[in-house]
Amino acid sequence: MKGLRIISWLLPVLLFACSGRPAHETPPPPEFIPNLNGRITNELSSLPKLDHALDSFLDFWTLHGASLAIMRNDSLVYARGYGMADESTPMTPGTTLRLASVSKLLTAVGIMRLQEQGLVFLDTPVFGPAGVLGPDFDAYIRDENYCLITVEHLLRHQAGFTVYGGDPMFTTLTIMRNYGLSSPPSAHELVRRMVAKPLSYQPGSTQQYSNFGYLLLSLIIEKVSGMSYEDFMQQEVFQPCGCEAFSIAGNYLKDRQPGESKYYMQPDSERCPSYDGRFASVEKCYGGNDISSLKGAGAWIGSAVEMARLVACIDGKGPVEDIISAESVRQMTTWFDEDTFSLGWVDTKPTGEWTRTGSFSGTSALVKVYPDGECWIFISNTSAWRGSRFTKDTAALFKRLRERFSAQLPRRDLFTSED
Repeated sequence: MKGLRIISWLLPVLLFACSGRPAHETPPPPEFIPNLNGRITNELSSLPKLDHALDSFLDFWTLHGASLAIMRNDSLVYARGYGMADESTPMTPGTTLRLASVSKLLTAVGIMRLQEQGLVFLDTPVFGPAGVLGPDFDAYIRDENYCLITVEHLLRHQAGFTVYGGDPMFTTLTIMRNYGLSSPPSAHELVRRMVAKPLSYQPGSTQQYSNFGYLLLSLIIEKVSGMSYEDFMQQEVFQPCGCEAFSIAGNYLKDRQPGESKYYMQPDSERCPSYDGRFASVEKCYGGNDISSLKGAGAWIGSAVEMARLVACIDGKGPVEDIISAESVRQMTTWFDEDTFSLGWVDTKPTGEWTRTGSFSGTSALVKVYPDGECWIFISNTSAWRGSRFTKDTAALFKRLRERFSAQLPRRDLFTSED
C-alpha cells in the first residue's frame, strides 16, 4: 500500500516532466486549422433525415442551392451544402455567397474594434465641429439636427434617416437622373447630396432601418483608421478570426469571384434597367443594384463556415478566443425593448437568442445564436418568392430541425480537425 501511495504521489510529477505543464492544468484546445472553405467538404457531414429536410425545403421554395453551418459552444459540428452553386457545381460549405445585411454585423464588429483602440466611441458625434465626418460634409448640411447624430445612432438605425422617397442605396439610377449624373455617385458624392436634405426625425427619438446609416459607418471606419473599409475589415476583423475568403461583392455576373456561387431569381421575376443605366434590361440580381457600393451595409460575400467562425470570435464564450472584449459583446447584445435595434445584430432577446438577417435579389441569409450554445447559419443563392419574409420561414425551419436533430449532431470540432 505504501508503494501505491508513493506512485500516486509521483504521478503528477512524472506528468509534469513529460508534458511541460502542471498535471492539474487543462490541456490547450487543438490548434485551429485554416483554409476552412477548402478543407471542410460535404462528405464530412451526413445526417440523412436532416439532409432530406433541407433538400425538401429547397424544393418547396425553388432554391437552386444553399449552405448550412451548425456550431455548438464554438465548435463547428455540422456543415454542408445543398443543391447547386451554378449549373454544374454542387454547393459546398465553403462556397461563398452574398451576405446582404449580415454585412451590418461585420461592420459593427469593426466599429467595436476601433472603440477598443480608442479611435472612435459610441457617443462620438458624426457631424458638426466635433464630428468625425464633419470636416468632409458639414459644408453641405442645412439641418442642425445632424450635429446630434452619434455613432450609436447609426448602429441602431436611430439617426433620422428614412426610406421615404426611396432607399438611396437602392435607387442609384433615380439619383443619377435627378442630379444629371452620367455615372453612379461615389460614396462621398452620395453622402454630400443626402446630407443636404433635412432629417425625417430627431436623432434618438425613434428608429427607421437605414442602409445609408451603415454606409456612413463604413466611411467612419475609413476616416479614423486611415485605411480603406475593406482593408481595415480584413486586417482587424477577418484575419484575427482565421477567415480568409470574405470579400466585397461585385454587381454583374462577370464580377463573380472564384469559389462564389451564382445567383438566381424566381422564374417569373421581372427584369429591370441596370443600376448604372448601361443596360435597358437585366436580371435584378446581376446589375439591378449597386451592391459593391453598399460597403458595410450589405456588400460582403462569405461562406457559412467562415461566418460561423466569426460568430465564435464575437460571442463572449470559449474556447475560441474573441476578437472583441466582453464589454463590447455586452454592448452589442444588450436588449432594451422591442423597439430598439441591437448593435449590428438585428435582434438580441433577453433570453440570449441573437439574430442577424440579410436579404436582397438573389440571396437570403440568416444567423441565429441560441441560449443553449448552438448557432445555425443558412445562406441561399436564390430569391425566394416571399422576399424578405422568407427569413421567418427559415427561422421556423431552424426551430423544427433543432427539435428533431440537435441531440444527433456529432460531438466534434471541424474548425480544428477534419472529423
